[in-house]
Parts: sequence; structure tokens; C-alpha cells
Amino acid sequence: MPSLAGKKAETKKQMEAIGNRAEGEDLPLVRSFRDPHGAVFTAGDRLYRIVSAEGLEELRAFLASAAAARWIQSGGLVRTTELGDADKRTLLGCPRIAKLYQDIQGETILEHERVPFPSFPYEWAPEMLHRAASLTLELALDMLPETLGLKDATPYNILFRGPHPVFIDVLSFERRDPNDPVWLPYSQFVRTFVLPLLANRRLGLAIDQLLFTHRDGVEPEEVYRWLRPLQRIRPPFLSLVSMPSWLGSRRNPDDVSIYRKRSLSSPEQAQFVVRSLLKGLRRTLRSAAPRAGASSIWTDYMEANNNYTAEGFAAKQRFVEECLALFAPKRVLDAGCNTGHFSALAARSGARVVAIDYDPAVVGAVWKKAVAENLDILPLVVNLTRPTPGMGWNNREWPSFLDRARGAFDAVFMLALIHHMLVTERLPLDEIVDLAAGLTSNLLLIEFVSPEDSMFRRLVRGREELHRGLNASVFENACRRRFEIVRCEHPEGATRWLYCMRRKAAA
Repeated sequence: MPSLAGKKAETKKQMEAIGNRAEGEDLPLVRSFRDPHGAVFTAGDRLYRIVSAEGLEELRAFLASAAAARWIQSGGLVRTTELGDADKRTLLGCPRIAKLYQDIQGETILEHERVPFPSFPYEWAPEMLHRAASLTLELALDMLPETLGLKDATPYNILFRGPHPVFIDVLSFERRDPNDPVWLPYSQFVRTFVLPLLANRRLGLAIDQLLFTHRDGVEPEEVYRWLRPLQRIRPPFLSLVSMPSWLGSRRNPDDVSIYRKRSLSSPEQAQFVVRSLLKGLRRTLRSAAPRAGASSIWTDYMEANNNYTAEGFAAKQRFVEECLALFAPKRVLDAGCNTGHFSALAARSGARVVAIDYDPAVVGAVWKKAVAENLDILPLVVNLTRPTPGMGWNNREWPSFLDRARGAFDAVFMLALIHHMLVTERLPLDEIVDLAAGLTSNLLLIEFVSPEDSMFRRLVRGREELHRGLNASVFENACRRRFEIVRCEHPEGATRWLYCMRRKAAA
């Protein structure tokens, strides 16, 4: 482990490399812009936040609180340090950073812990959105005795470090008026957390469908239109959806009285009201929790329908374990992870894993397994054939999945996956191989499923002529253009081949 002096020297070297950039050079600088008191930017692999003078006083009050220290220690709040004058001057030696600092009238620069792989709410399983909501309420309740509160309550304040949520927006906290009985983020919390979870649980609407097109959550009036008449008058929809819809239709849109500050006669009364509201939301959130034992056509695939005999599956598992032991990858993408059997093998071998599948039910199962066993697995609802695009302003606020994934992994698993890509999505084999080469910097574990396989035939559905001539030899030749085949195994009696490949240096 490097010494403290060695770490400081490396930090100084990295910062000088940033600060010495000429104005015309391509500094990898990405900024946020929605917060009036700060701007987050990345420079190289470091994550910084410029804070204005107006935001600095409240930020320091929050970071100095006992509650913030507890949450940072527990991992629920992002680790944050304020740069010293020398390090700040070094960064400001880069003209682009200096201009950003000037634009927002910066007063200081923070450095944040870099969460390994950023993800967004429309990529989470319902269980993950529910856990993020719980974290938000727990933070709000814990900050209340120190007269601190949240300015906003949106899932975009949170990322997942492995399966665990971490609150990242330190400028979301502010000092509360101790006599104020209102929790201002209430409506936003309901729109972005509670209503999507209820619509998922009670109406069967997918989280990605709800949040992908509704950055600010779903409005009660919209949910009201989805409900049957009896649902509208039953809890929790009566109070969360129907009453706001009925009252909203009668309210004058120009009436600003609802935004006037309110004040009670004592801090104790105000804190009691806010605490009661937050605890009520916690009860509501429990009623919106995803149903236990959610299932789909893929949830029993690993146990009952994986097209391997017991001996064949044991051979497949042994093959993966041996490759993990031989190459010891540290960052693994498990594409088409299903319930995460091989993701767990990689995590237990010491790798940090991102596990993706298009089925929210299996992704939720992976998340629960990762939490229960404390495995470093981040499961996401992502379809590799239709990956999440860039979103937000200019499609750059929230980068696409592929933009985040390129260069982020030294091993990629594509086990029991490419036949779905070839047959269901009609994707060319060469392009699938190119995609794999773009995602991994080194290792590819991939499974070839022949047209004789029963699952392949089920997918083809009478269009066998489209894949006539496809065999293991054709597959290997397509892969050799970008990869070197290191190992191959054909379990006895199986219609599937397992390959361990290394990406060619020029690929």
C-alpha cells in the first residue's frame, strides 16, 4: 500500500498534469449546470465540485454536522474534501476550469469520491429505486435535529456503489428555519419515488418506462387517468393521487399563497410536524415496496431451463472459475446476467461487477443477492441490443450506457446471450464481436449456441434458413478478427461452446 507521502505526491502530479494543459488542448472536462451554487466537473479520472460563496456557508455547516460525519463513515454519503489553496491554484491553472470557476463566482473547490460506475434511476430495478427512496428519508430524518434539511428529494441525488446507494449531492442540504413546519421536497419525493413505485407495484408499469420519459417524475393527474374508479378512492391513491387531482383542478394557477413561508411558535412543534410527515412517508413507502418473489419467464432459467445437464452446467461453472483465477480481472461486465450466478462468481473472485439484463425481475433478484451476500455487484436494467441513450440537455447530462461502459471493464461476460442478439434482434455477428471488443480492454468470456440447440430453435420459429451455415467454426473465424482464442470447451452432450478470448492489441 502506498505511503501517505506517496499518495500526496501522486495527487500533486495528477493535478499539475491537469493544470498545465494549454487552453487549446482537449481536457476531458464534463460539467453539470443545474445547481445555481455549484458545478460538478470531471478532469481525467478525478471528480470535483466548484462551490459559490453563496452555497459555501451552508455546505460547511452541513459537512461539519455530526449526522454528515456518521453518513460518510457508513458509506451512505459521498466522501468529500475541500481542496487546499495550493491544489486549488493548480487546478485553476487550466483556463477551462478557471472560466467555469469565474462563471459561477466560485469560492472553493471540493473533491468527491468517484463512484465506480454511474447509473441512473431509469436503469434501476424497482427494489433499487425503493432503497434509494429509503436512504433519502433516512437522511432527512437524521438531519432534522441539527436543523438541516434537503432542498430537493430526487433519485438523481443518488448513485449506487455496488448494490448500496450513496447520496452524492452535498449541495442539496441546507440549514432549516427551526420554526418552519414544511418539508419542501414532499411533492418531488412523491412524484419521483412513491408514484413510480406504486404504478409499478399496482399497475404493472415498468420503472424505466415511467422515469425514462419523466425526468421529474409522474404527476398525480397522470396517474389518476391510469386508475380504475375504485382504485381512485382507496388508499394510498386517494390521498396521493385523487385528492391532489381534484383540488388541483380547482386551484387558481396564479395563486402564489401556497408558496408563502409558514412558521410555528416553537422549534419543537415545527420539528414534530416535519418528523411526523417524514415518518408518514416512510409508511407510505413501505406500502409501495416491490412485491416479494416477483417472477418472469427468465427468473427460473438458471435452475430449470438453461439447456445444460447438471454435469454440463458444472463444467461451465468450472470453466468460468478457472478463467477468473487465471486472469484475475478487476472490473467485469456481465451482459445478459439473468439472476447473477456468474456475476457472483466474478465478485467472489475479487472483481467489481456491473451486471445487466433487460428483465427487471431478474435484475431485482441480482440486487437482493448482492445485498444479502455483500457482493460488489451493480445490477442494471439495460438491454445491450438497445442500450440506454444519452439523456438530458444535448443528450449529455446523463451519458449513454455505452459511453460509460467503453474502457470501463477488463473482462466482459456474454454467456448464453449472443443467440438472442443474432436471432431475436437480427444483429450481424461481426458487429456483435466489434461491440464486445469495444467494451473490454482484455478478456471476453463468450458462449456460442449452435442452431441445433433447443433454445436457438425456439427463437428461430421456422426461420432456420436465415442462420443456415452458422457453426462453431464460423463463429471462431468472426471472433479472430478482434480476439485471440485462449481456451475453448465443449461440454459433453451440449450444443454450446464456451470460449475465453483476449482482445488483440490492435483491436
